[in-house]
Amino acid sequence: MAALRIFRKFEGLFAVYKPSGVHWKLVRDTIETNLLKELNNSPPSVPKLEVRFQALPSGKTGAAKELTMAATQLPVLATSDHVRGPRYRTLKVGVGHRLDAGSSGVLVLGVGHANKALTEFYSSPVTRDYTLEGEFGMATDDFSDTGRIIERTTFEHVTLEKIEKILAIIQGGHQKALITYSGVDLQSQEAYELASQGMLYPHNKSPPILVALRCTRFQPPNFTLEARCVNETQRYLRKLVHEVGLELRSSAVCTGVRRTRDGTFGLQEALTRQHWTASDISRAVKVYRSMVKALAKTAIAVHAGKDSQTGRQFQNTGTGEHSTSSITETVPKQLHSTAKEAAENTLS
Repeated sequence: MAALRIFRKFEGLFAVYKPSGVHWKLVRDTIETNLLKELNNSPPSVPKLEVRFQALPSGKTGAAKELTMAATQLPVLATSDHVRGPRYRTLKVGVGHRLDAGSSGVLVLGVGHANKALTEFYSSPVTRDYTLEGEFGMATDDFSDTGRIIERTTFEHVTLEKIEKILAIIQGGHQKALITYSGVDLQSQEAYELASQGMLYPHNKSPPILVALRCTRFQPPNFTLEARCVNETQRYLRKLVHEVGLELRSSAVCTGVRRTRDGTFGLQEALTRQHWTASDISRAVKVYRSMVKALAKTAIAVHAGKDSQTGRQFQNTGTGEHSTSSITETVPKQLHSTAKEAAENTLS
């Protein structure tokens, strides 16, 4: 029972910081090993007892070596931890939006029943933020600075104004794609309201889409981009840096990809390598559970407020139909159901 109570503390979602040059499987295996050690170090279970008949001295005086059969309770050695070895050998640890070996940043994991919530989190259209480091002057076969160099170019003509202009053009094209895959009419008022509130998300499977893109540093030949994406891969982001170089009539390679946010998990919530311990993970899961509870309460309150407002509208108009189908009437319902589902799946 002690091990079960310890396991319940781990059951949930949490984020870690994956270093560059480390495969995500190694991160997952390291965390799984640390959690298994904590579970196996819990107080051992009491061995089961069984009734056996043993030949014991009768205890009568004057009787020479007289034995009697007596019923006694003895521990079943087959159930002892010393005989069976470690009680826990595997633990279900899932990984959300993965990072390749050359990337670093926020990596979300789930333990136990939270893997169901992790699957929903993985398939949901949440945005992720990245910091991309680039260098002008050369191109490689895999768009990274470690690949085989296939071209060298000049970059003295590149300026910050030119970079910002190219980024604006790229983002404009992706904004149209975002509206297309969100399933709303490009010329409608709904599309305008969703875009102004930043609540446009692709409803179906879509190619990588850049929600936001900007240049935060330019020190030739080095530069830094910040991107907010949906359905992206790290290879796509490296190729993006390469294409920026081509649009500027030069070339560029990506020297670093770092994820700074994955959904609601940011760098502040990510556990660094020295904190991949059972105690730190249990604290991170506790914070996640508190966040889910707060989100559920907020969603219920917003949903109740919208219902009362809709009721007043019905009384004023005398009809049972909405005059408009605003996003503000549908999002709270989706938010409430998602939060409620997450709470049921992950909170014990």
